[in-house]
Amino acid sequence: MSDPWKYAVVERERRFLVRAVPDGVVSTREIVDRYVDGTRLRLREVRDDDGSITRKLTQKVRVGDGPAEVACTNLYLDDAEWAALQGLTGAELRKTRHLVVRDGLVVAIDELPDDSLLAEIDDADQVPADVPAWLDVVREVSGDEAWTGAALAQSFSTGA
Repeated sequence: MSDPWKYAVVERERRFLVRAVPDGVVSTREIVDRYVDGTRLRLREVRDDDGSITRKLTQKVRVGDGPAEVACTNLYLDDAEWAALQGLTGAELRKTRHLVVRDGLVVAIDELPDDSLLAEIDDADQVPADVPAWLDVVREVSGDEAWTGAALAQSFSTGA
């Protein structure tokens, strides 16, 4: 039997609503995610603060029972591949991602269309570190389906 996760990277993300973007931002990116209808696929376009653009197709498959652990497989796309996939329909989520590096911890802070701030810490295979006080957490939403990318895209696409 082949390994279904052979080419995947398992993400173990903890997500938190936070009050503010903390000090320590090393980059800012504009991200547009399209969650393709009826699939586990996401098209992502990332515009870095240096002007570069990265486009990829991602498959996200849940490993555990909740949304906090997923196996991700990425394909990086050239312009022709990107153009060929643009006809796929799905809900879109536009966000600004601030990458914070502080005290040896990397935290992605997504600024959502309604100005809420969603922090993600990917623990990978490490024991989860304590959440630092400088993150100024309102509440943890790791297990809350409403705070997954696909659910947020649906929410913002429908104006809910």
